[in-house]
Amino acid sequence: MSDANISDRKDQHLDVVLSGGGRHARDAGFDAVRFVHEALPDLDHAKIDLGADFLGRRLKAPLLISSMTGGPARAEAINAHLAEAAQALGIAMAVGSQRAALEGADAGLDQSLRRRAPDTPILANIGAAQLTRGFGIDEARRAVEMIGADALIVHLNPLQEACQPEGDRDWWGVGAALEALVHRLETPVVVKETGAGLSAATARRLAAMGVAALDVAGAGGANWGLIEGERATDPADKAHALAFADWGIPTASAIARVRAACPDMVLIGSGGVRDGVDAAKAIRLGADVVGQAAGVLQAATVSTEAVVAHFQTVIRQLRTVCFCTGSANLQALRTAPLQ
Repeated sequence: MSDANISDRKDQHLDVVLSGGGRHARDAGFDAVRFVHEALPDLDHAKIDLGADFLGRRLKAPLLISSMTGGPARAEAINAHLAEAAQALGIAMAVGSQRAALEGADAGLDQSLRRRAPDTPILANIGAAQLTRGFGIDEARRAVEMIGADALIVHLNPLQEACQPEGDRDWWGVGAALEALVHRLETPVVVKETGAGLSAATARRLAAMGVAALDVAGAGGANWGLIEGERATDPADKAHALAFADWGIPTASAIARVRAACPDMVLIGSGGVRDGVDAAKAIRLGADVVGQAAGVLQAATVSTEAVVAHFQTVIRQLRTVCFCTGSANLQALRTAPLQ
């Protein structure tokens, strides 16, 4: 596929998400999780510690700006806003797929991202499907080096590829290629789904490969099968994608199951996280860090200040959950009573 076609496709993805399309028909599961309210917290709201360690860096709050997409011109501005906001807030950031950049298109991804966010954990990103289509250790290293990343995300998106008219549907050998990459790459490898969730069995398989962290990216947020259906022009492609409107493992369930299966794994909870209350619930269920993408995408197209304002609200909400559960820090929040 040409660089221009990849860039056009990514712009179409962005337009669908910004228009409110491609939303999962299934709930992320957070509404079923309810904290026991503490009416007499012996805490100073302002002194609650939301700090978390992630990829060798200390975060001021356990938040990750999850991977977003877009063509070269739009991606450059979006990534600049996100990086500056992540630096200001002391949270982590992941870039969208770097396939276009690695194949030659200027996707606005270079060392300027690291200069904008010198203290921020930054995660590079390639697709698992490309690991059997010419992407190997050299491309993975380039993805990391071009943005000075702390780790590499390898994203799993079988539903999207199956629904995408030009998708990569032959995944034979992808698992073996991923395991080889994990063993050879000097940088930590994070594996994430893209909106359909990770099962306990798959999490255990990935843990056995030696991955550094998992992002469950469960059902409840963007549904990439539906997004591909919306951009499809063939009615048969649209009908095929529509059948998967509620496909996947809800985020809340995926977090709990993966944490039980892999108690020592660094775990990112993402997928349909709406606010700081959902983020608190994700942490209570077992996430170390919570990711959000679609929820902040509109702000990311506007300015750095808009992204900062968005996450300041999320952080304030998370802090208030800690306050109203009597949790002085995230460790205490992880054992806060549930109804």
